[in-house]
Amino acid sequence: RPDRPIPRGSITLKQAKYLFFGYMLIGIIISIIHSFIFELGFLNIILAVFFGFIGWLYAAWGKKSGFFGNIIVSISFSIGLIYGAVLNNSAVPLYIYFFFLTSFFLLLAREIIKGCEDIEGDKEQGVKTLAIQIGIKKATLISMISALLAILFFILPLFTPIINPLLFLISMICGLVIVIFAIILMLKKNLVKKDFSKISLLLKIGAFLGLIAFILASIL
Repeated sequence: RPDRPIPRGSITLKQAKYLFFGYMLIGIIISIIHSFIFELGFLNIILAVFFGFIGWLYAAWGKKSGFFGNIIVSISFSIGLIYGAVLNNSAVPLYIYFFFLTSFFLLLAREIIKGCEDIEGDKEQGVKTLAIQIGIKKATLISMISALLAILFFILPLFTPIINPLLFLISMICGLVIVIFAIILMLKKNLVKKDFSKISLLLKIGAFLGLIAFILASIL
């Protein structure tokens, strides 16, 4: 992508590496300070260090690994839900795990679709996406299964003691409609790049609405 900082010359690769490690170190230091001030233990520090390492691993190797890289991206984004819960209480409520799994599977579905969307560019870059390894149809099917799992875990929090089930339900329905529409588009035969772009956008909107639902679920 020529519009990004390194390709367009706004920053050198060496400077980017310094920034990465600098910000990671600052984040870890903040987590240590926060842990000692509020007597939180070491779990949040371990999570911060581990996912800092995961970020480096993805940049160094994971991005071109295809499906494994998709999993890294999905977990790294979604773990913030568990990390935030750990900051409040070492005993993470069950519904937080459902939120995490909803986010993980929805983002995984989108990452796979993005691989289908940019299959030609990924071939040139040597990225081993699912679309390249097993074909677009099978990759789309796996994405669909992942999206369906996201829907399942999105509904399950209603059966747990969330703080505001009504607000959660309203926003959840909006998110579900968008994700279901994306799944319906996946069923279309002979999908082209434009179709994958639409599906990717819908899944992105669904993930955003899901995040809003998670927030509303915790409002008194």
